[in-house]
Formats: sequence, structure tokens, C-alpha cells
Amino acid sequence: MSLRPFALAERFATGLLRGGALFVAALCLLPMLAVTVAATLGSTDTFRHLADTVLWTYSATTLKLVVIVALGTAAIGTGSAWLVTMTRFPGARFFEIGLALPMAFPAYVMGYAYTDFLDHPGAVQSLLRDVTGWGPRDYWFPEIRSVEGAAIMLILVLYPYVYLLARAAFLQQSATAFLAARALGRGPWYSFLRVSLPMARPAIAGGVLLAVMETIADYGTVSYFSVQTFATGIYTSWFTMADRAAAAQLALCLLAFALLLAIMERIQRGAARHHGAGKRFERLPPTQLTGLPKWGAMALCGLPVLFGFALPLVLLFLMGMSSEQSLFSERYLRFTRNTVILATTAALLTVLGAILIGFRQRLWPGRVSSLAGHVSRVGYAVPGGVIAVGLLVPFAALDNRLDAWMRATFDISTGLLFTGSIWLLVIAYMVRFMAAALNAYDSGLGTIHPNVDSVTRTLGKPPLEMLRRVHVPILRPSVLTALLIVFVDTMKELPATLIMRPFNFDTLAVQAHRLAADERLDGAAVPSLVLVAVGLLPVIIVCRNLGERKSRVYGPAPVMVE
Repeated sequence: MSLRPFALAERFATGLLRGGALFVAALCLLPMLAVTVAATLGSTDTFRHLADTVLWTYSATTLKLVVIVALGTAAIGTGSAWLVTMTRFPGARFFEIGLALPMAFPAYVMGYAYTDFLDHPGAVQSLLRDVTGWGPRDYWFPEIRSVEGAAIMLILVLYPYVYLLARAAFLQQSATAFLAARALGRGPWYSFLRVSLPMARPAIAGGVLLAVMETIADYGTVSYFSVQTFATGIYTSWFTMADRAAAAQLALCLLAFALLLAIMERIQRGAARHHGAGKRFERLPPTQLTGLPKWGAMALCGLPVLFGFALPLVLLFLMGMSSEQSLFSERYLRFTRNTVILATTAALLTVLGAILIGFRQRLWPGRVSSLAGHVSRVGYAVPGGVIAVGLLVPFAALDNRLDAWMRATFDISTGLLFTGSIWLLVIAYMVRFMAAALNAYDSGLGTIHPNVDSVTRTLGKPPLEMLRRVHVPILRPSVLTALLIVFVDTMKELPATLIMRPFNFDTLAVQAHRLAADERLDGAAVPSLVLVAVGLLPVIIVCRNLGERKSRVYGPAPVMVE
């Protein structure tokens, strides 16, 4: 009888673990359901007006951005990954990490730097006029604030998605098929295009789809460049037109497109099959480049690093030096404190939710657990503006009903308990970045052999003890990586923060956007530099882990001089 309270406590803890995972999955699904309901039940007058005026512009511009970014990221990411993995040339070791550094830049921050540099009053055109003596109407210069300009900014910060996944795929390929093609008299480029590239296609396609999802979710870049997309349309409908139904209907269109991309990514990943080389694994020997190919490889790998990281970093630093903004002023300290509070809270809760979902899938596999995992990952394909609309609509209705009941019953006004709180914004971050936390956690969970769970259960340890004393200590690197990734992504998130932040609660990203919108780019550089500096941490960690896995699994590779 004395053991009964302990047994009840174990059952209660187990129920919390299983139920907590379902609760997190339900929270992730709520915005999508709310957007669908609000779009279906709301008035369509504004949406019909938009359909007659700008909806086709939204569609065409969004599609154009998607196509350009997909082609650009695929070409740069795949080509650079092949060069640094399968060839050797001066600087190749540096480029292995350097090519991933642009990921630390938010695309809108990149846009601020290049606009100040390339716009009419900027350094490039000013120098051109001084040297040639031309007037403003005597020459033509590409317009940075355009669809093409926005696409270039997005390509520069998103190609690392393709680069990292493609490089990992090339590292995992055996030399057997490639060398067989070479033995049949085929050249290295033919063997790459017909053998290695098709084998890495699932990874490349996955990276491109991630870049495309980030493109349709982007608001800061396209709004600053005055490019009309679905993301800007949602924000305009919500704030300028004050029509939540129209915002929900636009969000539903974008949600459908995002879910289509997510399904495509899932299908191509699920259809992929990789057959290893058995017990004998021979890594592809890197080719030592000489002469013109050497210089070509250095240029192809150096240009993305130069224009995607080094140059904008220098431009932001120079802009920040000439501004009157100080990170140590009371105002900026408040922005920094708000940013850290939001990012820390969101990271802790998101990773906790990922642990609950991943642990349930591990211990209690089945349709319910699998569905919870799939639902929780959908948020990554959904733009922040869509999630914001999907959360504000139901919680605003709940606030209004609760306030009306309290007024009628107790003559007390409760105001906005949910929609005006930080916690609803944190939930939006959790929905948006749950997939990133789950992927990091699952990658570590896969390294724990199932026998470890069996031994733990044989020793009489309940699931909560297994999670606390076995899984979490072993998975500490994966958990820390997930925390850091969600922390940095939350710092950079702009659409959801703009729509849902409490009154007078601004962050570094909001401050940078506000200053840039007022054409105070020198001031916008100061908070932007902080975002970039913090964003470097997870990028370096990911590259370091990839390099350690390369050396641990394959060891040093022979060099083949061609």
C-alpha cells in the first residue's frame, strides 16, 4: 500500500508527458484552423476589391520571387558545396565555414546595407558622378529597390540552406559510383552531373524548399523595397485597412501555398532512398585544382562570402559609426532587454515542447504521436504574419467575450488579457520555430540506441526519470543547439513581432525596421549589427559539428592531382 502513492505519481507524470505533447501540437495547429475559420466566415468585400486591384500583383510578385530565389540558391549552394567538398584549392578550408556565414544576416538587414551603398545618394553612385561629371539623368543604374533587388538579398542570405545540406550529402557519398563513371571514360564534370548530383538531389531539393519557404514568409525585405507580396498585403489589410477578415483571407491563400511546399518537401524526402556501400566505404578523393580552375573555384566561392557577409558587415559597421545611436543608452538597453526576454522565453518553451513531442514519438509510437509530430512541424512553412493573424483572431474574440461577461456580472473590465500580452507573442514564436527545435532534438535522439530505453525500463525507471536522467544528459549538445537556433531565429523574426507585440514593447528587429522605414539607415545599422553578431553563433556551431562529423566518420582523404 505504501507504494500506491508513488505509482499514482508515476501515472500522473506519464499522463503529463503524453498529454503535454498533444497540447503543444494543438497550439501549433490552432493558428491554421483559426485563419481558415476567419477567412471562411468573414466578409469578402475587401478581398473582392483586392482581387480586382492588387491580388494578381501579389501572386505574380510572390511567384517571381520564389522562382528567382529557388534558382539562385540552388546554383550557388550546390556549386560551392561541391567545390569545397570534392576539390582542393587555396582557401578551401576557410570557405567551408565562410560560405555559411551569410545565414547570420536577416535579409532585411542585408537590404538596409546595400540600399545605403547602392542607392542614388549612396557611395557607389556618388563616386560615379564625381568621376564622370554626369548628372542624375545622364546615366542608368540598376534599381536596388525592386523585385530583382529583393530576390538578390534573399539569395545571399538563404543559399547557405542549400550549401549545408548539399555538402552533407556529398560527404556521405561513396566513391564507388563516381569512380565507376570515371573508369568508363567519363570526365569529372560529366560524372558530377550524372552521378553525384542526382544522388544529392533530395538534400538539394530540401534546401531549396526551405529557402522558398523563408522567401514567402519574408516581410522586412519586401516591405522596405516596396515590393507587393502576400506578406505585405496581410500587414496592410490588418493595419491600414483595419479588416481582419481580408487579412485572414490573404493569409489563407499564403497558407495554402506554404502547405503545398511543405507537402512537396515531405514527399520528395520520403521518396528518397540511399543505399550505402556496405561495410566498405570509400570516400571520394578530392581533386587538387591548379591553373585556371583553381582561380575559378576561388572566385566562385569567394564572391558569395564577399557580397553575402564581408561587404555588408563592413557597410553596417561604417553606417553605425556615423550614426548617433548608442547601444548603451537607456532606450537601447530597453530594446535589448525586451529582445533577450522574448528570445529566451520562446527558446525555453519551444525546446521544452520539442522534447515532449520527440519523447512521445520515441516511447509511444503510433498514429497519434506521428500526427502530433507532423502538425508541430507545419509552422515552419507558415509565415509569421499568418501565424499572428491566426492567433489574434480567436484570442481577441475570447478577450472580448470575457470582458463583456465580467462587465455584465461584476461591472469590471478585464481589457486585453491575451492579445495584449507577451505570452501570445511567445506562442507565435513557438509555433513558427517548433520544427527547427524538433529537427535539432531528433537528430540527437537518433543516436541513442533503443536498447538504452529498454535497459532503463528494466531497471524500473519510469518515463519521466528516463527523460531526466538518461535522454536529456546524453542529448545536452542537441538541446543546447536547439535553444540557440530558436533564440537567434526569434531575435530576427519581424512580421509576427510587428503585429503582436504589446504596446510600447519594441525589440531590436522592430527598431531597425522602424528606423529603416524612416530612411534613417545609419541608425538602423546599430541594432542590425547586434542581430548579426548573435546570429553568427549557431552558424559557427553547425559548421563545426559538420566538420567534426566529416573527420570522425571519414578521416583524412587522399589527394588526387589532376
